[in-house]
Order: sequence, then structure tokens, then C-alpha cells
Amino acid sequence: MLVGLQGSGKTTTCGKLANLLRKQGKKPLLVACDVYRPAAIKQLQVVGASLNIPVFANENSKDVVHIAKQALNVAMSKLNDVVILDTAGRLHIDEELMNELQNVKQNIKPHEILLVVDSMTGQDAVNVGEAFNEKLGIDGVILTKLDGDTRGGAALSVKKVTGRPIKFAATGEKLSDIEPFYPNRMAERILGMGDVLSIIEKAEEAFDEEEAIALEKKLRKQEFDLDDYLTQLRQIKKMGSFSSILKMLPGANKLGDIKVDDKEFVRIEAMICSMTKKERRNPKIINGSRRQRIAKGSGTSIQEVNKFIKSFEMTQKMMKQMKSKKGGMKNALKNINMNDIKNLKI
Repeated sequence: MLVGLQGSGKTTTCGKLANLLRKQGKKPLLVACDVYRPAAIKQLQVVGASLNIPVFANENSKDVVHIAKQALNVAMSKLNDVVILDTAGRLHIDEELMNELQNVKQNIKPHEILLVVDSMTGQDAVNVGEAFNEKLGIDGVILTKLDGDTRGGAALSVKKVTGRPIKFAATGEKLSDIEPFYPNRMAERILGMGDVLSIIEKAEEAFDEEEAIALEKKLRKQEFDLDDYLTQLRQIKKMGSFSSILKMLPGANKLGDIKVDDKEFVRIEAMICSMTKKERRNPKIINGSRRQRIAKGSGTSIQEVNKFIKSFEMTQKMMKQMKSKKGGMKNALKNINMNDIKNLKI
């Protein structure tokens, strides 16, 4: 059962958690138990549909306990092994909300009650955690919006006040942007040491092993071309926003606030797709007239095409550097020249 105040990102987090559990082999069912907020049920249904995860809702009932019991019966009949209840929230904690949640807890007996907390709220997150734990007795916390500038202050405070573990962290807007919470990794991010392990885990999840082997062979032969670049770009997009990945690199804190427009990736795709096969294999042949054609075909400017080709040449250079590093990708990431990344213009 997920609980929390209105606006903490609870409904979206239900979808993210269900998506994560499905990747672990589970068969989740989402349940719309917020019968008060306008369009709350519809929002959960949209989230479920986008993930192809079933959602149970009873729009004819306001009895949350009854809805939850119906959902459990449906889950058993459909062989769903995880049920996630999206409960109602309020703009502030009140007796009516707590009574309803306590009623659900007593009648449904959920295995876990997880409090969803907006990490951007600072001290308010502590007050919310303390109140919910005192009235309801939570089993853990999910922190949302950890992709912001909070650097984990709310995490430390909520853990201290409730005595309950931080179980998950939502790190972006995409429904795949949730991960188990690792205190040591958070500490490393706060200290600017990066989070190489998380990058590797995201890469292992997003990248196809056979394609990775084929790419490695091309890198060894220094045959990395724009078709390979496009393939890698699409796989990197699966890992999350580019700026969030950069923040995990060791030493990235020295670069200040890195802001990358992820829509730029769409323009890059358009530019590459506007090239011929010959141009993708050998970008050096792209002269002035070819650049003009590519710009026109992709809806960009010649200046943008020039900038992209220059960035690709820099990428080839960085690939050669990573290839020459000993100890695999982990050590290569640690030894990337951060000034090269700062100068990389996408």
C-alpha cells in the first residue's frame, strides 16, 4: 500500500514500482483506491496502459476497503502475485485521511506500507514522515524527485525520524526512473565521487549483449561509425536523461549545473537519418553541399550539423581513450577527462 500527501508523485510511483517489479519476474496489479481526487483513477489507468500493466478500478464505489477486497479477488483469479494500492492523499495530514488508511490496513493487511515523500519539500518531508509513521506505522519510504538539487537531505532526515529504511528512489519523470535506494551510492553522489555502479547497472539493463559484443569488435578495429552512434544513442535514451547520467560520473560536480536538452537527441536522430549509408560509414566525405542537404532534410541548420559532426569526432576520440584503459568500463569511466565532457556540444 502506497501512502502520502497529494502531489508527492504517488500515482506515478505506483506505475514505476510495478514496472520495476515486473522486470524482476513479478506479475503486478495496480489498484485505484483514490476515489476523491478528480481524474485520479483515470491517471492510474493511463499509467497502467502505457506500461501494459493491468489496473483494477471501481468507479461506482466510494468504499475503499470494498474496492481493495475486490482487487485481491481479481488478483487471485488472474494470478497476479503483487497488488499495489494507490491510496488517496491530501494537501495536508488530517484525521479523516488517517482513519481511512487505518481502516484499509486493518481489513486488507498489506505486507508493506510504503510512504511516498517528495524529496524537494525539505523539512516538510520530515514532518510528513513522522506523522504517517506515528498514525499508520510505515514499513519503508520511497523518495521522489531525487533528480533535483536536494542531494539527499530529506533522505537522511526521514530515515532518522521514522527509523524506517529508504527502499526506493525515483530519479526522473520516465516510468523506468526508479531504483533501489543504496545509502553508500547516495553518499558518493553527495560527495561528488560519482556513482559508477548505477551507470553500469543501467547500461546492463538497456544494452543488448550481442550488440555490445559487435560494437566492441568495431571499436577494436576503430570502425565506429554514425550507424553505431545512432544505435548507442537510442540505447542510452533507455537509461534515462543524459544530464542525470552525467551527474553520476566521478568529478561531475566540478562542472557545475549540467543542463542537457534531451530533445536534442531527436534532432541528432533526424540528422543521421537524413544521411546516406555512405555518409554514415565515412562522415569525412560530408562536405558543404552534403551538410546543406542534411540540414534541410532534418529540419535543422547547417551550424547544428557542423556542431554535431564535431561532437561525433570528439566521441570517437573518447571511445579510443576508453578502449585503451585497462580494467574494463568501470575504470574507463573513472578516468574520463571531465573537461572533454564539458566541451562536448550536443
